[in-house]
Amino acid sequence: MHRRTLLKTTVMGAAVAGFPLPLRAQPKTIKIAAIHTVTGALAEPGQACRMAAQIAVDHVNGSGGIKSMGGAKLELMLGDTQTKPDVARTEAERLINAGAQILMGTFNSGDTAAIVPVAQQRRVPFLVDISAADPITANVARAVKEGQQKVQYVYRNFPTGSLFGQRAVQYFTEIFKEAGVSPRRVVLMHCNDLFGTNQAKGFQAAHKAANPPWDIVEVISWPEPPSDLSTEVSRAKAAKPDIIAPITRPASALLLLPELRKQRVEAMGIVGPGSPGLYEAGQLTALKDDLEYVMTSVPWPNFKHPQAQRLAEEYLRRSGGKMLDTNSGYSYDGIHVIADVLERAKSTDPDAVVDAIQKTSFKDNLMISTGPVVFNEIGDNPNAAPAMIQILKHKPVAVWPKDYALSKFVFPRPKA
Repeated sequence: MHRRTLLKTTVMGAAVAGFPLPLRAQPKTIKIAAIHTVTGALAEPGQACRMAAQIAVDHVNGSGGIKSMGGAKLELMLGDTQTKPDVARTEAERLINAGAQILMGTFNSGDTAAIVPVAQQRRVPFLVDISAADPITANVARAVKEGQQKVQYVYRNFPTGSLFGQRAVQYFTEIFKEAGVSPRRVVLMHCNDLFGTNQAKGFQAAHKAANPPWDIVEVISWPEPPSDLSTEVSRAKAAKPDIIAPITRPASALLLLPELRKQRVEAMGIVGPGSPGLYEAGQLTALKDDLEYVMTSVPWPNFKHPQAQRLAEEYLRRSGGKMLDTNSGYSYDGIHVIADVLERAKSTDPDAVVDAIQKTSFKDNLMISTGPVVFNEIGDNPNAAPAMIQILKHKPVAVWPKDYALSKFVFPRPKA
């Protein structure tokens, strides 16, 4: 019998006899390394990022995976920076060696900056879901433009420090006007790590450019994490502030707000230009009334969107009672942006993925924004935008811009 006839007869015979035929090749798995600050000083927001990323992967896979790639499923590979840049770099290398085809992370700007050269050297696309420091993408874009590197593999779907500053100055001015009050003296207080320094510079640059009817009369920084902030608060009090504008981390917020109360710093309000530490569950529980009426300009889910409301309910269940917020919302959107990119790239080839990233126009983002997710020539999303939230009855809620507000802001802050 001819070999081909034998094979055909054998396969057909096996099927008729009830024996299983050889399985078709199953859709391959696409490995995404989610590297976040799961332990260390920024553990709480990092854990929120990881939880939301896993929920997003479950949603993508439950909807059929990446259809253009035969239903390929996403697999999350987990990394922990421990809030240490040197560990972040090591984790990126480890996960790439283990097969990661795309990187996402990290929440902490210093950790993210440490991963950037790894992504560039290893040619692994890196979507920054949360990290604001401008140099993260700007330095790579400059190197590519000057011919030092061929391709930019690093892109960010999160507001930059510069954009944070612009929106904060805008929101401060609009809210003061809406409230019918005229604060004049703003004291800027900030942690002096990469994130805090970049945020402070962005806020000051935006203030200078806009020339609003209020002044930044003092800028006070502290080493992060701090052991004591009594000296810094004493300096702030001496400046006779109308507004305290803090850029904190969770650890420094736990010291700063009680110290402001302890030293009886009189001000119209505490209004932040944008930072963590003022809305997470841990801080809400620990600080209680010290956080009441505090406002801060941060990226926030659009809870007027029915899908965001459903996601918030699922996140509440799966996280053990925590609220969908800046951190979890942007990591959730990040996975869906990656899925959209892969759907269009139809491949995990790094350059094909980069080409698809550069052509992104993702309209199903759940975070408050000024438009779809797109990436400019630097690799940033210019439509990413913060909103002003306020702690009311011990819960963070969007209060500005009006189109996204779920509650009317309270300003000036009522005296205790």
